[in-house]
Amino acid sequence: MYLCKTKYPILLVHGTGHRDRKHLGCWGRIPHALEKAGAKVFYSNQDAWGTIEKNAETVKESTLAVLSETGSEKINIIALSKGGLETRYMIHKLGMSDKIASLTTMSTPHYGSKTMDFFYQRQKPLLKIAAVFVNFTSRLQGDKNPDFYNLCRQVTTEHSNKFNLEIVDSDKVYYQSYASVMKKPYSDMILFVSHSVVKIFDGECDGIVSVDSAKWGEFRGIITTERIRGGSHADLRDFRKIGSSGKEIINVYVNIVSELKEKGF
Repeated sequence: MYLCKTKYPILLVHGTGHRDRKHLGCWGRIPHALEKAGAKVFYSNQDAWGTIEKNAETVKESTLAVLSETGSEKINIIALSKGGLETRYMIHKLGMSDKIASLTTMSTPHYGSKTMDFFYQRQKPLLKIAAVFVNFTSRLQGDKNPDFYNLCRQVTTEHSNKFNLEIVDSDKVYYQSYASVMKKPYSDMILFVSHSVVKIFDGECDGIVSVDSAKWGEFRGIITTERIRGGSHADLRDFRKIGSSGKEIINVYVNIVSELKEKGF
């Protein structure tokens, strides 16, 4: 029997800075592992640097396309980082609550980032300069509506508090969440600097998102890919693809989907 043969197909919604591509895509070996275990897996295809509102429209289009292709009444969504905010917005604002069976968020900044508060309040000129470069290059790479500056604003705690008051969970959807934690700054050298900074402002984190900010709906706990180093934000998308941690993160997603199957989703 296939562990991940869920009643409804799976839509993977990526986070900021990533894209769904055949090669060098966001999710590494995870989709193949889920499909091998019986799941039907699809992708959201939203912009890497789009705002919550614009990306939510694309996630809706992708959702409707999956429903049309499969003939399913609903889908399960697994969303990484800001993709979770875009999905929550889509469910509430874009009339999709009847189409979503479950939403699983992986290290999503539901309550924003105090680190981003600091940069947005005190380093606006720097963010605006960065926005010119990011928006230009991301358009060359396929983004339709990149908006780096407003994206940064949308993950401040002030915006997140307003967002959470306005974007109400649907009682028709099962919401669950996971976080991850780097135990040391050098647990992931790619996120060494960001972890050191984010931990000062936000506390325990995976190099990008704090544990407290990642909790939403039924909080299922902290993902640890290795006992000594913990798990980083990059690990959640199978960035490393090697060693024991690579195998463990694949098992994490297989377990998540198999539990959705057991719940009847």
